[in-house]
Amino acid sequence: MSTLPAEPNVATRLEPKLVTVLREGYSLPQFGRDVVAGLVVGVVALPLAIALAIASGVKPEQGLYTAIIAGFLISLLGGSRVQIGGPTGAFIVLVYGIVQSHGIGGLAIATMMAGAMLIVMGLARLGSVIQFVPYPVTVGFTSGIALLIAASQGRDFFGLQMETVPAEFVAKLGAYAQHFDSWNPMAVALALGTIAVVQLWPRVTHRIPGMLVALVGATLLVQMGDIPVDTIATRFGAVPTGLPSPSLPIFEWSDIRELSSPALAIALLAAIESLLSAVVADGMLGTRHRPNMELIAQGVANLASPIFGGLPATGAIARTATNIKSGGRTPVAGIVHALTLLGILLFFGSWAALIPIPALAGILLVVAFNMSEWRHFVRIFSMPRSDVLVLLTTFLLTVAVDLVVALQAGIVLAALLFMRRMASLSQSGYVTQMLSEDEDSDDPLAIGKRSVPAGIEVFEVQGALFFGAASKFRESIHQVEKAPLVLIIRLRHVLAIDASGLRELELLHDDGARRGTTLVLSGVRAQPLVALERSGLLDRVGEDNVCPDIDTALGRAHALLARANEPQPAP
Repeated sequence: MSTLPAEPNVATRLEPKLVTVLREGYSLPQFGRDVVAGLVVGVVALPLAIALAIASGVKPEQGLYTAIIAGFLISLLGGSRVQIGGPTGAFIVLVYGIVQSHGIGGLAIATMMAGAMLIVMGLARLGSVIQFVPYPVTVGFTSGIALLIAASQGRDFFGLQMETVPAEFVAKLGAYAQHFDSWNPMAVALALGTIAVVQLWPRVTHRIPGMLVALVGATLLVQMGDIPVDTIATRFGAVPTGLPSPSLPIFEWSDIRELSSPALAIALLAAIESLLSAVVADGMLGTRHRPNMELIAQGVANLASPIFGGLPATGAIARTATNIKSGGRTPVAGIVHALTLLGILLFFGSWAALIPIPALAGILLVVAFNMSEWRHFVRIFSMPRSDVLVLLTTFLLTVAVDLVVALQAGIVLAALLFMRRMASLSQSGYVTQMLSEDEDSDDPLAIGKRSVPAGIEVFEVQGALFFGAASKFRESIHQVEKAPLVLIIRLRHVLAIDASGLRELELLHDDGARRGTTLVLSGVRAQPLVALERSGLLDRVGEDNVCPDIDTALGRAHALLARANEPQPAP
């Protein structure tokens, strides 16, 4: 594994990695390696950009526009050294649904809104928050998207004679079944041949991308053999040989309300996938990316892409890995990748119209299989049932309902199950009565090794004292009917406390004051102590009653007990 210089305060710096690379000193040999890697990735991105655009329900050249404009900006401004940006398979289902409901103009507005959201997320330093998306949620929606991509290729794979394809998964399958009598065996053969070449070509050589070989071979075969299958030209017409003039989409304020949910979906998906890609790149190179700067770069790219007729863009894991394996080590490789695609569009764009549609379907089926993460999907079934439930919920909602709903439901369900798990791990009870037998005999601070006189009760809490465990704490604390003169609450194993936990302690203190019980806190950790101070509860309990350890707390309790037993002077 090669390593590059580590940098301090990586997560908080809002500086493009390109600036860092130039400051460190950029050598001519590395420039040569970056140029080669950029050329290779550009060639790999060509068929993918076209195929992803067609699968998304838009014109093929729009995929190229996205890879050129967004890919250039992501590399220029991004927080990763090797990130390759452009259209990705994860957006296919989302883009297709937006185009069907709101048209190309609606897609442009939603993409630009998503870009603005991403910039705000980066400026608000939310880049590190994305890492808290649970793993089963990520696998669930990724696998669901892969299934939807595969299902979307039914018409082109089988060469079915259909005008349109429904956006919904079940309706899509029904439409295929209805038109299956029009299937074209030549289209199936061409698609299967493309899949075979893409999968087997790496055994021959890695220098020439298998997707390019499959695409060129399929195009030559169709043109020379006059094979009756759809091509880009027969379905979409000629492919332009240049970038379109920049133009802003026309919108009304009502469009903003209607497109807010799709825009949020684009922003979340772009953030998750780009940062996941950056993490994978860090693992391959031993580097650290700047997540907040990466989000800002993704936002700028998604603001600019629709102005040139492009689609939503994000970091592409497969193309980023190809960049690394080809020798790319700086953002210059990503910039060269975008310029390579621009050169292909300018000088060879007209030839792209000859590409057969079934070959692109075969390429997308390979993409869907690679992103399905089926091995990880199956592995989660051997993990706790709560993780399996989160996985299946996210997966099924992605396929049957909507990606936004799937992400929201998956994250909320995972959070609820986590809180339930943490609450079940939290324990509390009276050590002087019921827990002393379960104490660790090797613990030098065990209550069993100390004398606790009558009138003093010791109650111990283990685990976070948060709202999920508050009810258990409340039930346990009321198990003693007779109020003691001193109640010691041991908090040595409580690393965190929230407002609900503070409220329970406050109620316990107030109830004790009414019943003549003094509350003493023992072994309070840093976070709970700060929370007690900020809430004002520390002053109410009294600093003398907040002790660093159990021996100090017992000493305080003995003093309070002795004071309570002193004879009162006659009136």
